[in-house]
Amino acid sequence: MRSGPPGESRPPRVQPVAAAGRIRADEAAGTVAIIAHGGASSLAPENTLAAARKAHALGADVWETDTAITADGQVVLMHDDAMMRTTDVADRFPDRVPAPFSTYTLAEIRALDAGSWFERADPFGQVAAGAVTAGELASYRGEKVPMLREALELTLELDWRMNLELKAQPKPHDTFDVVSAVLRLVDEVGIGPDHLLFSSARHEWLKALTARRPEFEVQAILGLFPEDPIDFSDPFFGTFNPRITRVSLDELREVLARGIRVNPYTPNEPEEIAELMAIGVTGIITDFPQRGARA
Repeated sequence: MRSGPPGESRPPRVQPVAAAGRIRADEAAGTVAIIAHGGASSLAPENTLAAARKAHALGADVWETDTAITADGQVVLMHDDAMMRTTDVADRFPDRVPAPFSTYTLAEIRALDAGSWFERADPFGQVAAGAVTAGELASYRGEKVPMLREALELTLELDWRMNLELKAQPKPHDTFDVVSAVLRLVDEVGIGPDHLLFSSARHEWLKALTARRPEFEVQAILGLFPEDPIDFSDPFFGTFNPRITRVSLDELREVLARGIRVNPYTPNEPEEIAELMAIGVTGIITDFPQRGARA
């Protein structure tokens, strides 16, 4: 899931739900869960442990991140198939770009710098705005692409919660059993449903996961691609995460009135976040957790 442009001011703060609590409408009435998209992606390099720690320090209730399978079948965190936007892969492997992460081994991916790009790109204008300190920027240099195991362990260490997006994989791993690989790590780390939930645009994967591990919450992503329908009608799911640019406030009100939980992605503008809080969405998946969370 990708985000929109940054804004300039902050909406009123809300009381976050308990960090390790299940995000459910009946347990969190009157609150809006702040879900940090890739961690605090406006203030730190996305999908890194640095971004996760920053989001936690800001008081986000949950952090969301993405699964990627390496050439040797290991699970790491990465959004873009080609990795050029958020690593130095073009400098280290110039003859191989834009080949997807699925063609690189774990060792090759771990050799990449996944942090230095952030200062140069300033993806949300927060470096220029002075919201990121020189010390923080220096600490991001040389940041590694995290292994999923590390991310799960950090989530447990912080007594926090992760929304793990199970992403469709590029070739040659387009038929890879992502669910089984992830569940193996979940069991090895010993993380449970109080600290982990799953989301995906591949709804059949979520149903397969539920058949195997019904204790875990699952959330259906809607509108990931332009051709994907925005359809809240599948009774299997109690929570949907729709792309904010493809739903109106009136549509969200109607869905919420039916008792369906909704976490739109990725509103970043203060006014947009405030409007969603006002209508009582379940959660907000945002690159700006600082605009809603309370440390």
